[in-house]
Amino acid sequence: MSLPQPVPPSWKDLGKSSNDLLGKDYPFHGTSLEVKTKTPSNVAFKAGGNRDSKSGVIVGDIEAKYTDKKNGLVFTETWTTSNALKSQLELENYLAKGLKLDIATSLTPDKGQKSALLNVIYKQSGVHTRGAFDVFKGPTFTTDTVFGRDGFLFGAETAYNVTEGKITRYAAAIGYNAPEYAVTVHGLNNLKTFTASYYHRVSADVEAGAKAVYDTKATTSGVALEVGTKAYLDSAAFIKAKINNSGVLALGYTQALRPGVKASFGLALDTQRLNEISPTGPTHKVGANIVFES
Repeated sequence: MSLPQPVPPSWKDLGKSSNDLLGKDYPFHGTSLEVKTKTPSNVAFKAGGNRDSKSGVIVGDIEAKYTDKKNGLVFTETWTTSNALKSQLELENYLAKGLKLDIATSLTPDKGQKSALLNVIYKQSGVHTRGAFDVFKGPTFTTDTVFGRDGFLFGAETAYNVTEGKITRYAAAIGYNAPEYAVTVHGLNNLKTFTASYYHRVSADVEAGAKAVYDTKATTSGVALEVGTKAYLDSAAFIKAKINNSGVLALGYTQALRPGVKASFGLALDTQRLNEISPTGPTHKVGANIVFES
């Protein structure tokens, strides 16, 4: 008799371990500050700002989120410095177990821009599927499904333009997840871009991963490769490092200064231009991120 299968990850979370290892905790693109608070009435507030080191532009937003865990309800309202008003309503496990309804809207009055996205997500043992309807863009209907059994994962995504009456995008993926490692291969952009990612928890304190991307439509031939690692120094600090085949080396350091206060620092070096006084093209970057949470 076969054992019950766990719920597989969603389509967007295939390869997440490797993507997080190589993409998160490297704040070298600018300086950012984030403040999070929570009230006894289950309302959480978040205010954040970021200054881009290249353009010097400062952007920010303020967010309020109400959570009703008993009924599976989450309502989020966000207001950004570009005067965009965003709302999201989530209802999970209320109508049926494993069923989640998600409505996300956005309105920018100054520019007359608006969007509305309706999501229906259903997950059970061995299957995780989603249907999304973009009301104003197309309108477009997107669906994706991931099947999982004994660690093996199979997924596919397709988008259909209702007005034009044709499929505008499709993709597929296959992977394997184990407690200590994960491997995922994607065929994206109508199977014109292929990615392969690998994640390995070497020990309790060390993680490693890599990602390769091959674009059949790229103007330059070859495969883009990136490898990285993460090491915990103690329970309150860790360091990360990654390098790609273009010679860009990135370093990240995160430290919990005290309960509720976390600081991260990032540095990116173009190793092929270390001796240039005024390097052209990709330049060295440095940044920081501070988070206060209560």
